[in-house]
Amino acid sequence: MTTTTLTIEPLIVPVALDAPDGADFRAYGQLNRQICDEMVGLPDIAPDAAQLLASWQDSTDTLQTGFVARNGDEIVGMITIAYAQEADAKAAEADLLVPEKHWGIGVEDALLTLAESEARAHGRSLVQMWTLHRPIESERMISPRTGWGRIPAIPLSDALEARGYDFEQVERNSELDLRSDPAPLQVALRSAQEAAGDDYRVLQWMAPTPPEFRDGYASILARLSTDAPSGEMDFVAEEWDAERVVRRERRLTGAGQALSIVAVQHVPSGDIVAYNELLVGADRSGITHQLGTLVSREHRGHRLGTVVKCANLLHWRELMTFSPAVSTFNAEENRPMLSINESIGFVPVSYAGAWQKRI
Repeated sequence: MTTTTLTIEPLIVPVALDAPDGADFRAYGQLNRQICDEMVGLPDIAPDAAQLLASWQDSTDTLQTGFVARNGDEIVGMITIAYAQEADAKAAEADLLVPEKHWGIGVEDALLTLAESEARAHGRSLVQMWTLHRPIESERMISPRTGWGRIPAIPLSDALEARGYDFEQVERNSELDLRSDPAPLQVALRSAQEAAGDDYRVLQWMAPTPPEFRDGYASILARLSTDAPSGEMDFVAEEWDAERVVRRERRLTGAGQALSIVAVQHVPSGDIVAYNELLVGADRSGITHQLGTLVSREHRGHRLGTVVKCANLLHWRELMTFSPAVSTFNAEENRPMLSINESIGFVPVSYAGAWQKRI
């Protein structure tokens, strides 16, 4: 195949997966999982098409777009581009999906060029991308501008470097075996709650969030975009309110997923100051994904990160008895959170590289 035979068309967002025009979106879900399998042997870190569709249908907070590359009738790659809808957002977040058998013949170049052109057309001055890497040592290891962590070079990281992307940050993908002995979680939770003291109390609920907690939950969710370590990645400060919490949970649970939230409330102020989220798909025997975990800056040092993580994991083990493991991503420079993970049994299974280009 040569690039002259390549055709690229917009990815259609169907009203339903089984709609007459839903074939490409179903293929998108399959390709997403295939790429994660090829890159790191972990297809389950990618959501399936049903889980993705709700987010694509609701563009209130993030506009999702995509393009499908074909050689004749064969899909040879896709690229998706997401645009945060805050007024001051500068970045477009792209995800390149090209199978190994179609790499190196022009598909990735055409899709990356298109993504940069689309980002400009949407008024963005940055393109951000993430690469996936196995937890191995190779002949050529590359380090990010943060100075924390390093990953083996791969064809996609080489392609991004060649196009002028800066390698900004390494994220560690860790897993916890949910079938392991819960004693370390129980011990860690008791110790952390004693250290936190009576000024903090644990809240737990399954989505949808009860109305009385939505404003407080929105406030702590907004902190994730500004308080979590992100190196020099340019993330917009997200704007959250109770209505956005409702929209987000509708998207996250729209295909039968279950979402558990454990939060810590500061009793004197009534503020929610820490939270942890666990999500599993409609197939409860699948991998559980830890979404956000954060302790607000003003309340760090009281072991609240351990409280929300351990309390949610212990509750989850009782609730979702068939899910084998929890998967989570954390910045390599986020040593406090990684130390918690390591102490309760999380182990590294892959790494992600965060890349950014000014256009």
